[in-house]
Amino acid sequence: QLQLAESGGGLVQPGESLRLSCVASGRISDVFGIGWVRQAPGKQREEISCIRSADDNTYYSESVKGRFTISRDSAKNTVYLQIDNLSLEDSGIYFCAAPPPGWFGTPERMCANLLQGRGTWGQGTQVTVSS
Repeated sequence: QLQLAESGGGLVQPGESLRLSCVASGRISDVFGIGWVRQAPGKQREEISCIRSADDNTYYSESVKGRFTISRDSAKNTVYLQIDNLSLEDSGIYFCAAPPPGWFGTPERMCANLLQGRGTWGQGTQVTVSS
């Protein structure tokens, strides 16, 4: 069974940066890719970015393009989300998730699929942006 664990969240000021980590353990061979989803207070979950393991192909939602960077270190079984120039609207719980075993498709479709709550999810890491 696959497990995912996020870390790296915290309290930051606008304009600062954070790097979130998502460590995979267990049945890592089944991981088609990893995505990040954000849950802001009072809002629906929002897809952020996804990366496909086979070729590191990536997808970003329009709202984060240019400020967020997803990357993968296969040796450490870790996916990172670098967030630059944080704004108040970036506050929320950031989850990493992986699609169910056997799933395949583009990173964009992966993000859309994860947004429906399918697959394996971590417990989330809180990001709070406040001045």
